[in-house]
Amino acid sequence: MSVPRVPFRDRRHGGQVLAEKLDFLRGRDDVLVLALPRGGVAVGFEVAHALGAPLDVFVVRKLGFPGHEEYAMGAIASGGVRVMNPMPGISVSADQVAAVVSRETDELVRREKLYRGALPAQSMRGKTVVIVDDGLATGSTMRAAVMAVRRQQPAKIVVAVPVGAEETCALLKTEADEVVVAAMPRPFRAVGLWYREFPQSSDDEVRALLDEARRERAVPQA
Repeated sequence: MSVPRVPFRDRRHGGQVLAEKLDFLRGRDDVLVLALPRGGVAVGFEVAHALGAPLDVFVVRKLGFPGHEEYAMGAIASGGVRVMNPMPGISVSADQVAAVVSRETDELVRREKLYRGALPAQSMRGKTVVIVDDGLATGSTMRAAVMAVRRQQPAKIVVAVPVGAEETCALLKTEADEVVVAAMPRPFRAVGLWYREFPQSSDDEVRALLDEARRERAVPQA
């Protein structure tokens, strides 16, 4: 089996490479692709396009350490799911955690309304749900997503990313039904290192990709 070349050009290229690894799901009518916004949507768009599957977003918010928001102390997801990372030697008060959770919950609700509008979320019951992001570092947001999706009674949960840390992918294999990753470089360090272009995704980009994916599904295939 060939090893994919990294870094990827950008998220959409990462999604195209990842879609090749998911070819066993192509053409099935029980597959739903859920992308974690914002960065996972460009990846998920390419995966959904290649598989001929519907695309939806699943909003998960990282809980950053107070004063060091780039480091995740956990994550929250739709449905009231919260995942906390072990924090040996680090003291964070309950009030600080509550403040971060409250702020990120407000942002979660805002994004769900912005991205989906009046459209209902896709049903996951009995589906093979492919949860896509642009990469796995600590895995906090993906773990929260898996826990929340599991409550919706899918037939199977597949975690899929272009690039991930080996130990994080191993952990997710104990929580999802399957983990598909295109590349696990060592040492890993950070997701952004494995993309030549890795700009912050915007709300407008997310909405445009979701609209394009919906239009594709609405057009009868020849």
